Amino acid sequence: MGAPPASAADRALARPRRRPLAALAALLALVAVGAVVLVTLATPTPRPVDAPADEFSAGRAYRTVQTVAQRPHPAGSAANDQVREHLVGVLSGLGLETEVQDTVAPEAGQLSGAAGGATFARVRNVVARLPGTASTGRVFLVAHYDSVQTGPGGNDDAAGTSTVLEVARALAAGPRPRNDVVFVLTDAEEACLCGAAAFAASHPLAADGGVVLNLEARGSTGPVIMFETSRNNAELVAAFGRGAPHPVGTSFAVEIYRALPNDTDFTAFLDNDFVGLNAAYIDGGAIYHTPLDTPAAMDRGSLQMHGDNALGLAREFGRADLTALRAGHDATYFPVPGGLVRYPGWLTWPLAALAVLGVLVLGWLVRSTGRAGAGRLAAGFGLALVPIVAAPVAAQLLWAGITALRPGYAELLDPYRPVWYRLAVVALAAAILLVWYALTRRRVGPAALAVGGLGWLAVLGVVLAALVPGGAYLATLPALAGALAGLVALRTRIDGPWPVVAVTLAGAVAVVILLPTVVLLFPALGMAMGGVAALFAVLLGLAALPVLDLLHPAAGGQRGLVAARARRLGALPTVAAALAATVFAGVGLAVDRFDADHPVPTHLMYALDAGTNEAQWLTREADPQPWTGGYVDGPAAVDGFPGLGDPDLRGGPAPAANLPAPTVQVLADTTAGGLRTLRLRLLPQRTVRLATLHVDATTAEVTRAEVAGREVPVERQPSVEEAKADRWGFGIVFHAPPADGVEITLTVVPRAGQVAVRAMDASDGLAGLPGFRERPAGVGVVGSHTSEMLAVARTYPF
Repeated sequence: MGAPPASAADRALARPRRRPLAALAALLALVAVGAVVLVTLATPTPRPVDAPADEFSAGRAYRTVQTVAQRPHPAGSAANDQVREHLVGVLSGLGLETEVQDTVAPEAGQLSGAAGGATFARVRNVVARLPGTASTGRVFLVAHYDSVQTGPGGNDDAAGTSTVLEVARALAAGPRPRNDVVFVLTDAEEACLCGAAAFAASHPLAADGGVVLNLEARGSTGPVIMFETSRNNAELVAAFGRGAPHPVGTSFAVEIYRALPNDTDFTAFLDNDFVGLNAAYIDGGAIYHTPLDTPAAMDRGSLQMHGDNALGLAREFGRADLTALRAGHDATYFPVPGGLVRYPGWLTWPLAALAVLGVLVLGWLVRSTGRAGAGRLAAGFGLALVPIVAAPVAAQLLWAGITALRPGYAELLDPYRPVWYRLAVVALAAAILLVWYALTRRRVGPAALAVGGLGWLAVLGVVLAALVPGGAYLATLPALAGALAGLVALRTRIDGPWPVVAVTLAGAVAVVILLPTVVLLFPALGMAMGGVAALFAVLLGLAALPVLDLLHPAAGGQRGLVAARARRLGALPTVAAALAATVFAGVGLAVDRFDADHPVPTHLMYALDAGTNEAQWLTREADPQPWTGGYVDGPAAVDGFPGLGDPDLRGGPAPAANLPAPTVQVLADTTAGGLRTLRLRLLPQRTVRLATLHVDATTAEVTRAEVAGREVPVERQPSVEEAKADRWGFGIVFHAPPADGVEITLTVVPRAGQVAVRAMDASDGLAGLPGFRERPAGVGVVGSHTSEMLAVARTYPF
């Protein structure tokens, strides 16, 4: 399989007479298409506060953001109460029927007493209704108004909350919609999704279901992505395409999100048989759940996009017949300049099969026209796997090297300024693809390599069709377009313009489909999984191989100095891409340094055993930062704090603070038929965010339990032998406990003379504790539900 003779015909799919001009024209066309695609993903210009009343104004909504996100306001806090009062006042002032749903609710999707503990919260949801004129159902606009304890929630979710209020204002000011529109601002989302669970399961307005639009943010900027839907979403997606002015969303994202263990308030509605859409902007993830998530950090273009889409969809669903939204299948869909492409999910397999058939026919035609024999075609297919594997591996190795230099990145969703690193990954993928092509092109031939690349796209399309059907289009459609372009090129005059036009159009299809995927995967998965974006960047390159081939000289006929000069010219793109990858990575390291405005994240907790008066500092950092290392010195023993929920912590001794433990009061104690029933009140003695109670499994087996009057199904409890290794069996975690405590009833089978329970409560903030030193400039707080937690625990025998 040596080099072709000098007289051999060019084995490319396109052989224009003016190769440099054709290469320039094709590349400029693809760059132009790529630029249009990127503009499609850009956020709109924010509208000012004096925008027309029937439009969404980011300027007006931002005022709400500033009010809601003045400071952290987790569920149950005084700051949370103030936010809620403001929301009620605004919605009532719009003339809407407004109420506060005040109840106790379990975590969404959970009502079990497993060893990890059953989670509950006292929630106070703000609910307002705009009655429709002839309602066929209800449209629910949902966002959560609580924040994490570590940050004010300027984006998560003051963005969603302010969007709901501004949409409510716009709808109330205009013609009344056909369908009821209900505005639901939930509590305790950050703690347990309990507010959404309470509304979806028990509020009268939710009794008949409806369509839900949930608004979230996991970052500070970027396009708003519709990343989750209910199943059988074809009609919902059609409405999304019609109603959203900026319809960015893919069926691939929906498939991936369904497979991940992530949840939002939308989960609670799905559990209660609602249909709907879930949307968020996700770039700028470094500030997520941190003190840096302030109103000032918000990209108001992202807020405008949130509002434009929410208002458009509220109007679309507000006038639709909501009884017709449950289609029998999921749709495949993705954004393109000017709108949303969608087609029925049942076309996934026919299109995948057609792509495979198209590539096979192309391969047969390439062989029959003498451009490549069977051996070269097989080699082209086998060698095309090299960049598919090498680029993701190289991207992961690149990030491993960068995190070795900047270990603080390990605690971030993404770097503070990730653009240079993203460009480095894309350039690295391009360099690998280009060097692979330069090394294999002369021996295997461009036609065989092009067919091989399309072959892997077709195979991946089949794999995706089987595993994640909504993502099959990413490989199937570029493969099909490439196969059709190859067939056109081989059936027209090889040195004329049409082969170049055909392969350029196929490359444009790949750019439209795969470029948004590459762009959106970076913020979705973070640089720690940059190899996934590198994979799709390589797939884009393989789909565009015939266009890339135009950068090289004709495949046959050169000898001596002419051939050597041609090879050097062909190597220039590879050298440029490799140099760009190096420069981009270096600029990223130089630009994205930790400083006072972009601090290195650290995690620290304090745990006090009030029974023994012993305390310790705790961290989840596997390799503690220098500041954290001043508190911890090795693996921690946290057996006495089952409410922390993380056994893999590092710790160090701490001075004992004078803090009271929560008390456990016995309200009733009865025994009948070998079963003992304890009615207890868990009562914190200080202002706390949560309280927990766990039963020592060596002293009792729990058979039945109630929390605040709600029965909790009890799963299998540890045996006596199992309990010797892990003492804590049944547990309760209660967020935002009321001032008079939480009533818990336990029915147990005693295993010892006394039943022992472990009570713990937790507040936030370490300042003022003995031995605590404030973080210096450049050292920040990691976005975690346990950051800055102060836990106090005590065991009570009964």
